Amino acid sequence: MIYGNCCCGAVKFTLSSKPKFLGICHCSRCRKLGSSEFFMVERDSFEWISGKEFVTEYVPEPPFIYKRCFCSKCGSTLGEILSNEKEFPIAANILNSDPGLKVLFHEHTISKPSWQLLHDGAKLFEGNPS
Repeated sequence: MIYGNCCCGAVKFTLSSKPKFLGICHCSRCRKLGSSEFFMVERDSFEWISGKEFVTEYVPEPPFIYKRCFCSKCGSTLGEILSNEKEFPIAANILNSDPGLKVLFHEHTISKPSWQLLHDGAKLFEGNPS
């Protein structure tokens, strides 16, 4: 069992299985929202413990389509934790333990600032992975 929560502990959940992969997005939007590092998780693995009522969504202006979630109490970025999709990304920073995954890929590397590092062996994509 993998546990996760926001900084203040209001939002809590478990994952019954390891995330599918770890990716890093270098676009300016993900950097500003604090959600560059993300784990892709399966809906069937995710279970709320508490705090769903404290999750708020940021709905972007077009052409962006992905809603981002935050704890309304402490502001922790949560990824797309309210998604109804079969698989969805959660911010890597909200897991309480290391699931032991290496970075599979870096996306939007064309936007990567010099201070962000690339991981050896990870696939690189200038935009979205194909």
